[in-house]
Amino acid sequence: MGEASRNKPLMVFDWDKAAQIIRERNASVASAGLSQDWEWTGGQIYADGNPDTDSYTYLASTWATPELDVDGDVIDCWRFAADTPDWDASTKWPDSALRILRATHPQQPAQEGRVG
Repeated sequence: MGEASRNKPLMVFDWDKAAQIIRERNASVASAGLSQDWEWTGGQIYADGNPDTDSYTYLASTWATPELDVDGDVIDCWRFAADTPDWDASTKWPDSALRILRATHPQQPAQEGRVG
């Protein structure tokens, strides 16, 4: 694998995309890991409505795709490291992702009743 991956750009887990998906789906549990290597890289990142910053994960690779598992649905979830604000394998819930996760949906304006 090492030789085949030489000079390939580093893929890192996209925390912003993950936060958006978790929020939109109102997920109860989410995990992250690298495709074909979950046993060694994967771990819980969200549970019981809260980000998990304690579980082990390794979420960067030049050959394995970072993935998000939301309530059993596994989704590719990555960006090139060069396109992030210094995210790497050890990045865990950056501020931008926490803001997305904690954002509330805008309230719909109340519709006025019509008489007629």
